[in-house]
Amino acid sequence: MAEERRGSWFGFGFCGFGQALGSGRGRQVHSPEPLRTPGEGADVCRVSASWSYTAFVTRGGRLELSGSAGGAAGGCRDAWASEALLVVLRAGRGSGPELQVWEPGSALSGEPLWVHTLAPEAEGEDAPGGEPQAGALPLLPGARAYVSPRPPFYSPLAPGLRARRLELGTEHALLLDEAGQVFSWGQGRHGQLGHGTLEAELEPRLLEALQGVPMAEVAAGGWHSVCVSETGDIYIWGWNESGQLALPSRSLAEDGQTAAREASGLKEDGSDVRRTGWGEDGGPAPFIAIQPFPALLDLPLGTDAVKASCGSRHTAVVTSKYGQLGHTDVSSLDRPRRVEYFVDAQLQVRAVSCGPWNTYVYAVEKDS
Repeated sequence: MAEERRGSWFGFGFCGFGQALGSGRGRQVHSPEPLRTPGEGADVCRVSASWSYTAFVTRGGRLELSGSAGGAAGGCRDAWASEALLVVLRAGRGSGPELQVWEPGSALSGEPLWVHTLAPEAEGEDAPGGEPQAGALPLLPGARAYVSPRPPFYSPLAPGLRARRLELGTEHALLLDEAGQVFSWGQGRHGQLGHGTLEAELEPRLLEALQGVPMAEVAAGGWHSVCVSETGDIYIWGWNESGQLALPSRSLAEDGQTAAREASGLKEDGSDVRRTGWGEDGGPAPFIAIQPFPALLDLPLGTDAVKASCGSRHTAVVTSKYGQLGHTDVSSLDRPRRVEYFVDAQLQVRAVSCGPWNTYVYAVEKDS
């Protein structure tokens, strides 16, 4: 097996609290710049960003914080940054790993707010294709429970629901099971649950609109949702206030930052016309504020998606060729646009992680 090429992390977006974004010149980094990763030559494998700080986990198990929260710790398997709490998965002192909840300002010193010892990871509990049942936080080893930034910190999953991936938005959750089916629950006032209504769901509910289409990835933003099918298609739904769904946005058109598409180009996909306004002819205007059903998104250049991540009001997608978003200006967009930086630098994007108002990208040199 060929040795995996070592890549680099890049960052762009809001960095007003001193996160290790680019060179740190000012509050905005408009184009991707190499991260000032913690430690000389540190091999960062996981980046989790909150509004004011970022958590880095290295392959050697070291956790470093950058921004308004500082501190470092060893023996870490994963970390998940939220503005109110920092959740860390560490090698336990006893028989199993520990789930620890810290205040971000504690510098990881003293005692955590809450500690839970997990059962040792079971051997052989893999999903089809040999992938582990539980991926990164907020799922826990064994995929029988998950962690939340608000009490109760430890929440069991529904019996019989075997999770492959879990993503938590501001007010909703998306779960991908081992069969590629998507479940959602939480608040639905912005259509982020994808069930065609604006109602809340207290328990995980199967997303019927996507039944029969196996999914490989899910991502939850502030109030919008994305999933990537096993064949590389993107489905997107929820709030579109800033064009984060790549559908026509009234706010962007009114600001003169993007042109509205023709109404004839919109599909009959259940858009909430009650919140989009009305045209002069009495029909719905070609703007979508809320998309309560999953809508199929066409990427430019006929590319296939492989990964997706969501911020509060933006979406980033990694394609089979390069990636999306991260441009040299501050304009909002309601259509996909390729990041030319990685094309020009002959870099191939492998992973993307969106914070609330910034984006982190892992890329390797492209094969010559």
